[in-house]
Amino acid sequence: MEAEIWGRRIRAYRKLKGYTQEGLAKTLGVSVSVLGEVERGNRMPSDRMVRDIARTLNLTMEELSPRKA
Repeated sequence: MEAEIWGRRIRAYRKLKGYTQEGLAKTLGVSVSVLGEVERGNRMPSDRMVRDIARTLNLTMEELSPRKA
């Protein structure tokens, strides 16, 4: 469940910032299949990946991370 929430947020912000999966994956140095798995919620992003995504999309970690209830 948590991986799905991360994936939806990463996908939404990626699209909002105008990145394709291919473009973001290349910038992050990961394969498109890895990024796709993260966005579909099949893989939990590593702390490093989350940090790199936030930096690339010009977001803070707090903006990218799912809100805790």
